[in-house]
Amino acid sequence: MSYQQYFTEEHNLLRESAQQFVKREILPSVDEWEEAGTFPRELYVKMADVGLTRLGYPEEYGGVPSDLFSEVVIWEEMNRTGSGGLNASLGSHNIALPPIVRLGTPEQKEKYVRPVLDGERIAALAITEPSGGSDVARIKTTATRDGDHYIVNGSKTFITSGCRADQITCAVRTGGEGFAGVSLLIIDTDSEGYSTSKPLKKMGWWASDTAQIFLNNVRVPVANLIGAENQGFYAIMMNFQKERLMLAVGAITAAALALEESLRYVKERETFGKPLERHQVVRHKLAEMATLVEVSREFNYRVAAKMTDGVDQVTEVSMAKNFACDSADTVIHQAVQVFGGYGYMREYLVERLYRDNRIMSIGGGTREIMNDVIAKRILG
Repeated sequence: MSYQQYFTEEHNLLRESAQQFVKREILPSVDEWEEAGTFPRELYVKMADVGLTRLGYPEEYGGVPSDLFSEVVIWEEMNRTGSGGLNASLGSHNIALPPIVRLGTPEQKEKYVRPVLDGERIAALAITEPSGGSDVARIKTTATRDGDHYIVNGSKTFITSGCRADQITCAVRTGGEGFAGVSLLIIDTDSEGYSTSKPLKKMGWWASDTAQIFLNNVRVPVANLIGAENQGFYAIMMNFQKERLMLAVGAITAAALALEESLRYVKERETFGKPLERHQVVRHKLAEMATLVEVSREFNYRVAAKMTDGVDQVTEVSMAKNFACDSADTVIHQAVQVFGGYGYMREYLVERLYRDNRIMSIGGGTREIMNDVIAKRILG
């Protein structure tokens, strides 16, 4: 399909560059990294060297200013590695840095943004806690003022890049109950009292190190407060919109991969004396899969276009995330069905896509939370 109304020649050149990087630096080793549950740290530096970590960030801090569709291009091509975990870890800075860029001091940006964009440090976002996920307003991790420091106590869980992160953008409670008492702090992971679990074993996203973080009387300089005290909830909500678009794009890119794998497979596999592609039931599955991919992708692009134009898309981006995740669940499920027993085997990409995609309707706000956001907005 052609999407010329969304992507310029510059976007197309960027896509070619990203495709070359993926082909050269990731695809030869991605299966090995999946099985190992990790990948070389030097990959961050390699990404930085070709500018893939820098898009969308201010030039004065090592970034490359770009529009939203440039970032969409990178999200799509990195998801085409077929490893959701690899892509999540390599992109964890894209949810950890925006609050610092948007609300941080020049000193914070120089210290905590530039090294990450250079691939020298790894940044993670730490919001979810063992006692609750999507209910950000009720976080329990506390930050108590002590002179020119905060004393932080609590724990976080399901943190992408949690084991190897050098810094976290952490949601803490500096005030009373509810959203009005939440702040954001930058915490260096080499701080005394900071520790992590071993990488958590997950259904999917094997190449991503996901950890629980423990904060035991960690002293954090007040200078590391992002924005105003007790105003962190708003920064988190602002961050969620792009994250949800990223997840929608990632989900439907995985679905497109599953469709492509299926289209190839049905031409090679024969049953009952003829290729799979000649069986009507299979042809209809493929038609329905292609329809879901096309409709969801177009909706994602339309939402991104309106976000670019400054149009409020809180409702629509929540719809896009739910629709993309539901569509991907259906498409990838059907892809495994098309492959039959082979679709259950680890050496086939559709098996990994099936496992990896399950997290998409949970991360960045669950499907149920998205529906609640939508309902509140349409009911007024």
